[in-house]
This record gives sequence, C-alpha cells and structure tokens, in this order.
Amino acid sequence: MNELRSIVMRADSKWTDTGIPRVSMVKAEACANQVYQPMLHLVLQGSKSLSIGGNIFNYDAATYFVVPVDVPATGEIYADGPDLPYQAISLALDPDVIATLLDEDSNATGGHERQSMSCFSAVTAPAEMIDAWLRMMRLIDRPGEAAVLAPMIEREILFRAMQGPLREVLYNIACPDGRLSQIRRAIHWIREHYTQPFRIDSLAAIADMSVAAFYRHFKTVTNMTPIQYQKRLRLLRARWMLIFDPGDAATIAFAVGYESASQFSREYVRLFGMPPARDAARFRQPSAVAPVKIGAMDALGYNS
Repeated sequence: MNELRSIVMRADSKWTDTGIPRVSMVKAEACANQVYQPMLHLVLQGSKSLSIGGNIFNYDAATYFVVPVDVPATGEIYADGPDLPYQAISLALDPDVIATLLDEDSNATGGHERQSMSCFSAVTAPAEMIDAWLRMMRLIDRPGEAAVLAPMIEREILFRAMQGPLREVLYNIACPDGRLSQIRRAIHWIREHYTQPFRIDSLAAIADMSVAAFYRHFKTVTNMTPIQYQKRLRLLRARWMLIFDPGDAATIAFAVGYESASQFSREYVRLFGMPPARDAARFRQPSAVAPVKIGAMDALGYNS
C-alpha cells in the first residue's frame, strides 16, 4: 500500500490518466459530485462518502466498490492529514474483458457462491488484489512492458473481484442480454435527453421490459427511481453551469429542464445544502477549492 500511495502522489487533484488503458488515479478529488461511470474504484488513503439515491456509502483505505452503470452521486472526500491526501485508483470496466473470465468461470472460481449486496457497498480488498494493483501501477514507468502485461494484470484484478461478494454485479455487467444491459439503454436515453420530460412506460419500452419490472430493476441498479435519476443529472449539470458558466439561477433552472425556478431552488438546497447562487459563489472565491472538472469533462461526464 505504501508503494502504491507513493506512485499515486504524482496524480493531480482530478482523475489523472496513467497511460495504461482504462486505469486512472487521483490524489485528492476537489469534489465527489459527479456522474460515476462503470468502474472498479479502490481507495488507497483517506476516505470517501457518497450519497447515491437515498443511501450513504462510506469507503475507507483498502476498500473497493463497483459502479455498474452511469450513476449520479454526491459526496465528500476526507484526507488522513495535511500531508496525507485522499488517494484512489480506478479501472474502467470493459464488459468484453469480464466476459472472457466468465467463459472460464466454472473451472476458475470453483463454483463460488453468489452473494446479494449493493454494488456500491465497500468491500475489503484482498492482499492478492492489492498486489496485482501494485504491479499494474509500476507499469507507469515501464511503457514498453505495459502493452503486454497490463491486459493480463487487468484480468487478474477482475478475477480477484469476482471471488468476492460483488461477483454477481460483474457477471451482470458482462452479460449482453441481461437486465443490466436493458437498464443501460434507458439510462443512456435519460442522459442524452435529461432536460426533457418522459413517461415510465416509454423508458420501459426502450429497455424492452414491463413497467413493473423496469421500475424494480432500475432502482436496484441505480439506487434511485428514474425520476430521481433525472433530477440528480439536472442538478449536477446546473451546479456545473453556475460555477463554470455563471448566469442567473432561474435561467439555468429552465436550461436544465425545470419548469419552476422555485422548485429548482428547493431541490438544489435539499441536495447541496444551500441556495444555488450562494453555493456557486463559494467556489468562485480565490481561496476556494475548485469543484470537480475531470479533464475536459463536465459534471455529467460529457465534453464541456
């Protein structure tokens, strides 16, 4: 863990590309409010709390969690001390890579029992996974070896995760015809049209599911209802606009799809703890830490 932390000290205060496909690192996120895309996320130092839907999830050092679909979340990060910033590494999930492991699953896993738990729950990383992550991160300084070794180590990290309680989540990510794939289609539509109203039966049709089944599976996967999901997207986008493209709060409310500025303000306060203008002003002060802006992405994970 100490060697991993020393490597990640090179990262910026935003998710930083390592040069290794699908692998990123961060030294101290300025803010945890964003849309998390499918990934395996390992905390190395400090801690993080995320609010996803109506639940709070806490993550300490040497724990990991899996994000199965694009999920809007809010939260906070905590350093262990002045010189001990929050650190984490992540592996973007490739369903095809996971599928190759599933093809060998019956022999490789020995019929490991599937357990039922939220994919966002913290899982203690086994020593074997941490060892694999260390070998992966060492490849940052060995680009000539990375092309050959990184794919093998990626499979090993995922293999270790598949031995744990989130095995079923990884299985569903790799299943092209499963419920998760169907829900992913509806999520993609909501993200592309988050300013527009929708009917649940229309989303269920996109997912090729009954309304009851769609509603149930959507909430299981995202920890929120479709309407709550859309509201989180709108509020995250509105906050980003208020901070990076300052304008009148009412105008921004209408721009992200709200029909009532007062409703927007109420829901904004409920999520972020203070009115829109006052919240945004905190981040525009010279002494304030800038909110999340990952690379050239906005709060919804799109190019800004």
